[in-house]
Amino acid sequence: MSKTSISPAFITKVIPESIGAEIGFEPGDAIASINGQKPRDLIDYQYLCADEYLEIEVIDTKGKTHHVEIEKDYDQDLGLEFATALFDGLIQCNNYCPFCFIDQQPPGKRETLYLKDDDYRLSFLYGSYLTLTNLPQREWDRIEQMRLSPLYVSIHATEPEVRSRLLKNPRAGQILEQIQWFQQRRLQIHAQVVVCPGINDGIHLEGTLLDLAKFHQGEIPTVASVAVVPVGLTRFRPVVDELIPVTTEKAQEVIDQVQEIQARLIQISGSNCIWLADEWYLIGRRELPPASEYEDYPQIGNGVGSIRYFVSQFETTVKKKLDQKICISPPKKLTWVVGNAVEKAFEAIAKELNQFEGLEVNMVALSSNYWGQSITVTGLLTGQDVLEGLQGKDLGEGILLPSVMLKPGDNLFLDDMTLEELADKLQTSIWPVAGVEELIFSALTISC
Repeated sequence: MSKTSISPAFITKVIPESIGAEIGFEPGDAIASINGQKPRDLIDYQYLCADEYLEIEVIDTKGKTHHVEIEKDYDQDLGLEFATALFDGLIQCNNYCPFCFIDQQPPGKRETLYLKDDDYRLSFLYGSYLTLTNLPQREWDRIEQMRLSPLYVSIHATEPEVRSRLLKNPRAGQILEQIQWFQQRRLQIHAQVVVCPGINDGIHLEGTLLDLAKFHQGEIPTVASVAVVPVGLTRFRPVVDELIPVTTEKAQEVIDQVQEIQARLIQISGSNCIWLADEWYLIGRRELPPASEYEDYPQIGNGVGSIRYFVSQFETTVKKKLDQKICISPPKKLTWVVGNAVEKAFEAIAKELNQFEGLEVNMVALSSNYWGQSITVTGLLTGQDVLEGLQGKDLGEGILLPSVMLKPGDNLFLDDMTLEELADKLQTSIWPVAGVEELIFSALTISC
């Protein structure tokens, strides 16, 4: 990684009634230094701002530099939000994984879609996965000194030659030594294994999972959890002969294999640390495990238990609403769009919504022609997919659209179509909904 310069941290939002608002910070201002130090990222900023006395060098919107002194309680937040969490630039990936989703996109879209994030800071802050192949010693030292734990690490295989083959990087073979480094410092990781049939499945997958399970011991287990995820392929991927999609038969094989390993671990130690992503059950046409098997959902952001959690939350919330005997007047009809991967699991949800008198919610489950996938998770549906799937249909008074399809803040789909463009093409209203409560609230309260 080349050494990059540290840019001032540009403020995009000042929380009302915060210290920042009282001092007079405004969006567009930039923080150049705090107590004489230039913050590299949001981690540095939070660390430096924990002090009770701050001297901040600020550059205002006209380019003028000011020095602001602040006295506050220890750890009290200033109430500032920034354009990016990284002020010295993104640490990008130096691997060439054939299954990388970034390389499986069409050209000509917004620049940020092609950035290959392999940055430990985003892993610590937001739970994104990294490979640990691109860190110079100073970054390892910083992880240790600042106790940046847990991190989220893409393992894929613990055998050096298999992992190096998958990542197309000879440095990838050091992964077990790197996990031991975390163990020696009592730091944690959450691990991910993307299964590519014919490469890291079968005995390789078993070896990887058993290797990782050895680090799930003690009061602070080094490997806190492991997510096993099926490889995802799109029609835009480079031609790579060694990659093949996960079939129903392969999904069933992996489910049986991992469940046997899970049972062994529970018998030996009384706890499990390995979970299968929901997609395995969808592709393998198997029932999802009960909510109790996911414990505290440590890998829910990686699609492990997210469907079961959504359904459980929905059942709890909608029961309270049904007990209130809500009646929708005048009656209304809405269309709820989801990826067809969750169609079977969400059929009961649509049925429950339609128990409210005067409400009709039609769930439409779509696959993605854009990506060339016959089974598609909701978050990968594009504006083009929704347009093709809904054009010419009776959509009622409008569409309930899961916000996971959109870029936060910009209402952009992955194909760069905007929410407004889609609404105009379909000649209907669209309401983005995030999570269970917004889905139910919007269905019940939208005025059409």
